[in-house]
Amino acid sequence: MKLSEKKNTTFTPHPETDGPIKAVLVDVTELKKRMTQYGEKEEFRLVFETEVEDEENDRRFCIWSRGYTPSLNEKAALRKDLKKMMGRDLTSAELGEFDLEAMIGHGVKLIIQHETKEDRTYANISFMAPDRDKTTLKPSGKYTRIRDRDIIAGEGESDDKAKDSNSWESVIVHVGKYKGKALGEVDETGVATLIDKWLPKAVADKKAEDKALIDALTDLSALINGDEY
Repeated sequence: MKLSEKKNTTFTPHPETDGPIKAVLVDVTELKKRMTQYGEKEEFRLVFETEVEDEENDRRFCIWSRGYTPSLNEKAALRKDLKKMMGRDLTSAELGEFDLEAMIGHGVKLIIQHETKEDRTYANISFMAPDRDKTTLKPSGKYTRIRDRDIIAGEGESDDKAKDSNSWESVIVHVGKYKGKALGEVDETGVATLIDKWLPKAVADKKAEDKALIDALTDLSALINGDEY
């Protein structure tokens, strides 16, 4: 998702693939609270850099996994996807303690399919398996982990200012159906609607009361662009 100089936004999903492509795990995001239809949950995601080139931005495309709760229960989505990534189930020792950070750099093969919701196209991982080729995909180095972006943004700043630069989650939405909610509690569809439909007009109108939400959505749009939330 990008903000153009014309103040419009375009959503650029990972291209759909005809078959498996090479990818490499480049990030395990921090836990974030998210409001779901089942109540508030803490979730994180895995980020894969793929072999597909994003020539417009001089880098490879990245694809984000579905959200995971931090559980290795046999019915948990994380357990099922780790089994797909590794080509085996976790050992008893791994079930006792499993370090997801150690998976960074793990090569996989993915199939990416598109899904359309409310006139927007999303890219989803429909197939996941270990890359058993002799040569696996290596990280390009152009993707910056989310936790490291916070550090980079805070260089040379006071602790308070650094925190402020990453505080989009706590900004209260004051418009539309999500009025009264913190931006971090708004689901992905709601965020996309705010960025695509509300933000361009708000930027053009330049109302003082909109500034905090404009800044927060602009920051979030930048994260989504490389990248997704």
